[in-house]
Amino acid sequence: MSPTGSGPTTPPKQSNAHSQHNPSTPSRLKHSHGTESSPEQASSTFETPASRFSPHRRTNSSEDSVHNPPSTPTPLRPRDWRNYSTHNCSQPEGEPCEHGTFSPKIRPTSPPTSVNSTLDEASDHSYGGRYPRSQSIVGGVNGVLGDAVGDSLFGDGNIFGNRGDDGKAVGRAESWRRWWAGGGDRDGKDGAGNKNMSTTRWLATNHGIKNKRRMYLVYYFPFLQWVTQYRWSFFKGDAVAALTMASFYIPMSLSYASNLGHIPPINGLYSFVFNPLIYALLGSCPQMVVGPEAAGSLLLGTVVKSSINVGHSGDEDDAMHARIAGVVTGMAGAVIFIAGLTRLGFLDSVLSRPFLRGFISAIGFVILVDQLIPEMGLIHLARHVGGVTHGSSLDKIIFLVQNVKNAHRLTTAVAFGSFAVIMVCRELKHRLQPRIPSVAYVPDRFIVVVLSAILTWHFGWDEKGLQILGDVRSSTGSPFPFRFPFIPTHMQHVREAMSTSFLIALLGFFESSVAAKSLGGGEGKKSDGLQGMSLSANRELVALGVANVIGGCFMALPAFGGYGRSKVNASTGGKTPMSSILLSIITVICILFLLPYFYYLPKAVLSSMISVVAYSLIEEAPHDIAFFLSIRAYPELFLMALIFLSTIFYSLSLGIALGIGLSLLSVVRHATKPRIQILGRVPGTENEFENAEMYPQRVESVEGCLIVKIPEPLTFANTGELKGRLRRLELYGTTTAHPALPRVRAPEHNSNIIFDIHGVTGLDGSGTQVLKEIVDGYVSRGARVFWCRVPRENSQVWKMFEKSGIVEKCGGRRHFVRSVEEALRMAEMERLSEDFSREGDRAEET
Repeated sequence: MSPTGSGPTTPPKQSNAHSQHNPSTPSRLKHSHGTESSPEQASSTFETPASRFSPHRRTNSSEDSVHNPPSTPTPLRPRDWRNYSTHNCSQPEGEPCEHGTFSPKIRPTSPPTSVNSTLDEASDHSYGGRYPRSQSIVGGVNGVLGDAVGDSLFGDGNIFGNRGDDGKAVGRAESWRRWWAGGGDRDGKDGAGNKNMSTTRWLATNHGIKNKRRMYLVYYFPFLQWVTQYRWSFFKGDAVAALTMASFYIPMSLSYASNLGHIPPINGLYSFVFNPLIYALLGSCPQMVVGPEAAGSLLLGTVVKSSINVGHSGDEDDAMHARIAGVVTGMAGAVIFIAGLTRLGFLDSVLSRPFLRGFISAIGFVILVDQLIPEMGLIHLARHVGGVTHGSSLDKIIFLVQNVKNAHRLTTAVAFGSFAVIMVCRELKHRLQPRIPSVAYVPDRFIVVVLSAILTWHFGWDEKGLQILGDVRSSTGSPFPFRFPFIPTHMQHVREAMSTSFLIALLGFFESSVAAKSLGGGEGKKSDGLQGMSLSANRELVALGVANVIGGCFMALPAFGGYGRSKVNASTGGKTPMSSILLSIITVICILFLLPYFYYLPKAVLSSMISVVAYSLIEEAPHDIAFFLSIRAYPELFLMALIFLSTIFYSLSLGIALGIGLSLLSVVRHATKPRIQILGRVPGTENEFENAEMYPQRVESVEGCLIVKIPEPLTFANTGELKGRLRRLELYGTTTAHPALPRVRAPEHNSNIIFDIHGVTGLDGSGTQVLKEIVDGYVSRGARVFWCRVPRENSQVWKMFEKSGIVEKCGGRRHFVRSVEEALRMAEMERLSEDFSREGDRAEET
């Protein structure tokens, strides 16, 4: 039955037709469910079945020309809807149809109320997609602020007030009620009748999500999502995991604070009080546990040492050291929090793997050397020897070699004995855990801590020269002292800590990102855990930033997600963020009631525990070195060696500066290098072209034509060298030749310049200006310029071409074609036309 018939129609049965709709051939219909850019175009975009299934219809959108669109399809009238929407197959019922497996599904039989509403009613919202009516104001605001903030400020029920149906302003309470409800009608309008709405709001409206504000709130406060799924069956695993982590990492936090951070030991415990709790409320990775790390603690210690060197604090001024720690932690949290708000979650990709491996290995080596001094009982001697305590690792190695005979025997025995026991237990766990998973629950480090404290108390080792932890209390006397880090009196420390805080934030976020990606969120997991929690780098930044800002107010160590600690949590039964909350509660109990029992804990044991961590930082370096050697990645090896050696022989700050500087230079160099290609035709074909530089033996050059492919978006970053690269193609036919070489490519081969810009999906103002200058130069020299596979007319790239005058300068829309082959034919036609014109002029003159 013809869909354009004028008489009344009777829809055929759909039950069998739908179930027996078995296409036998692949379909060429790649965009049968696409939506148009505006409802006004609906009447001109719906096609009749005849035009849609025509074998002559071109369907490859990437090859479509912007200047020569396909013929206008027959408009679909409302009375035709019933026929078109039922079954558009010409085969008898029950037989396979011929129009392919990707054909449009059967549409609802109810006709649209108007032609302009056809788009909304015909579109299948189960495919998702972008809101077709989105305007520039929404795209611009939401592109900067995100959909959540943009919808709150400019969408329906925004917090700045609303108007009722009569146009009058409603009260503030009603405004907040509407803001929370976050409504929007089915017509794509907000409360004011404005069609400027985000794609997120449009999709939510079409899928029946009424409370959109709550949707955003649950996303940004994951606690509201996982607490509703929590079951008592999770509690046993979470409690066991929290107890296991407390036995391991509470002593470690004391070690980090006293030996690496050079602050009171109790400040290390604060990192397990506040940071895991805040992350459990805001973090997006259920099994990740945040806490202090060796690298961050060591970097904080360098700021404390620097403050001592410049005279801002003394060696024994614990209160000032704690304040400096609060400033560093608070600044690191503020940096990472602002990065999250501005959606800079991609920053974990800025630092290269060789830089991180070289830097982390150098930190591990520095820690090992630093801890040898207290492990051998040489702290007091080192303080009296100038340039050792705050010197480089090389200075400390020389000091240790010269004074090994002065080592305290009891301290050395306790330290190295503890180190050996922990390393043996670590290796046994590693080997036995695949066969006996319960071995992970053995708190070997906690046992070493308890036994060493008991032995020291029983045998009086503290009276024989073994240094002990002593009273563990706050520098102010309060168990949880609060001091805001960003006050004017701390400005001198802010200036000193700025660069170090930034690096702590960057390294901490990178390690957290690695741990989170390894553990994953709740999506795609088995039903025995949380469901529907998706990882988000930006939310991780916000969660870690808030946690460290609050930790800085209590002068805690910087705390981030650790891969090892989080794996312990997962392997011992932790499934939800409740394990982090329980860890915080256990640490609070420890601070309030158990600190006196740490009195006899030997400092040498704490140093040995840190040495184990330092060894774990170094042990992965040989594997990476062997890998880079096997693939002959010598630049990466050079970067690793440079960072490692500069840190060892000079200072940690120099290693940081070199590593970050070289990594950023590498990123900038990669981003600013144009990747243009010169194309050649594959012999024996008409429309196959390949990279002539990569496959010079497989292609042939086209006489009189320079075919250039630009496979990437053009921005200010990568268009700076575009002219120079194109000039090399004109002179040498390659971008790899040195510019000192004389011209080798004949000028007549540059008479026609063909740009294949299928990969140019974006174009900014700077890139447009450079392209305009390039086109002006070619046209002034008499060359013809063609463009093929340009994005469609409603694209941003095409609009920039039109506004800048490139389209007109090149010769109009006829120079914008579908393919390189068509551009070659157009160039040949114009050459012949010019030749005929010249011949005609000569004939007239004679």
